[in-house]
Amino acid sequence: MSRSILHVDMNAFFVSVELLDRPDLRGQPVVVGGGGARGVVAAASYEARQFGIHSAMSSAEALRRCPHAVFLPANHQKYSEVSTQVRNIFDRHSSLVEPISIDEAFLDVTLAAPTLERAGELAHAIRVEVREHLNLTCSVGVASNKFVAKLASVDAKPVATRQAIDPGPGVVTIALGTEDAYVGSLAVRRLWGVGPKTAERLSRIGVRSVLELRAVPVEVLESLVGVASARHLREVSYGRDDRPVISDRDAKSIGHEETFHHDVAAGEDLHRELLRMTDLVTAGVRRSEGGARTWTVKIRFTDFSTISRSRTWKTPVDSSATVIGELTPLLDAAVAGRSVRLLGVSASGFGPMSQQLDFFSHENEATSGRDRAIDEIRDRFGRSALQRASTLRRSNDGPNRGSR
Repeated sequence: MSRSILHVDMNAFFVSVELLDRPDLRGQPVVVGGGGARGVVAAASYEARQFGIHSAMSSAEALRRCPHAVFLPANHQKYSEVSTQVRNIFDRHSSLVEPISIDEAFLDVTLAAPTLERAGELAHAIRVEVREHLNLTCSVGVASNKFVAKLASVDAKPVATRQAIDPGPGVVTIALGTEDAYVGSLAVRRLWGVGPKTAERLSRIGVRSVLELRAVPVEVLESLVGVASARHLREVSYGRDDRPVISDRDAKSIGHEETFHHDVAAGEDLHRELLRMTDLVTAGVRRSEGGARTWTVKIRFTDFSTISRSRTWKTPVDSSATVIGELTPLLDAAVAGRSVRLLGVSASGFGPMSQQLDFFSHENEATSGRDRAIDEIRDRFGRSALQRASTLRRSNDGPNRGSR
C-alpha cells in the first residue's frame, strides 16, 4: 500500500515566534541571533532575506547587507514552548510524527488519508489550524515518501527576492507515480547527500541537474563519491525512498545543547545553565519515553575541543534532581576552571519507570510526582509559569546564549 507522508516546515519559525510579542516589527527586516562580533544569524524574516541574509551568516555580514536590520536575541525556551503547541496539533492528526528539528516534522497520515489527494486536503487543514490557533504559518509537502515530501515542502514555501516576497502555494502535492518526473526536473544540489563539496565534484564532470546525474555510469559515480554515496544518489535521483516515519517515541536519544555568545568559566553560571538544560531534557523524557538509563553532559571548550561525561543507572530515571546531582560533579571535574563555549545534556537508553520498592522509594516517588506536576502546569500555562529559583539570574548577570 502506498504511504501518505506530510513534511511540515514552519516558516521563519524563530522570527515568527518573536513577532507574536512584537507585532510592531512585522514587515521589517528582522534577524534572530547575536549582534556581537561572534554573532551568528539563527533566523531571518523574509524581509531580511530580500537583502540576502540567511541563517548561519555572521551578524557582521548581515548588518553590512542591511544596516537597518532589527536584531533580536534568541529565546529557545519560548521556541520550545511554541514547538510543543505545534506538535500537539500534529498529534491530533497522526500517531506517527517524526520531528526533524524544532520547526519541522514528518507525519505519516496514511490511515487518516489513504490517498495523496486526501492527504493534500489534510495538509491544508493543518495549515489552517496552525494559523488560527497559533497565528503562525507553515508549508507542507505531500508525497508517497519522506524524501519527495521534504522536497515538495521547499517548493511550497515563500520565496524572497530583491523585488518582492512570493507567499508560495503553502501546500505542494506530488501525485503518486510522478515522483520520478518531479525529481528529474530539479537541480542536483537539491538531493539529500549533495553538499557543496559533492556538488563541486559533480560539476567538474558536467553534472548540474538530476537528469545529468542519471546519465553518469555507476562506476564513474562510485569513483567520484564512493560506493555508498553513489548508491544513495542513484536511488534518490529517481525519487525512491522506502524509509518509514519513525515516531520520536522510538528515538535513540533526547537532548538539548547551546553555544554561548561569550565563553563561560564561572562555576555558578555553568551550574545554572546545566540545571536549566537538564530541566528541559528530563521534561521531554518524561513526556515521551518514561525514563532514561544514561545521562550525558557535553562540553566544548574555547579551543573547540569537545568532551562528554556520562552516568548510567541500572534502571531508568526521570527526576531532574537525581540527574543534576550526578551530572554536576561530572561537569566540574571535566571543566576544571576552563572556559566553555558549548554545553549540552542528553538522555538515552529509554525504558518505563521501575516501580521497585526500596529504602528510597517514597522519596523517589515524591520527586517524580513533583516533576510531573510541574510538567502539567508548564504544558498548560507555558514553561515560564514555573521556574526553578536557581535558574534565575539578574538581568545583567550570566552568559548570553547562542543558538543551535
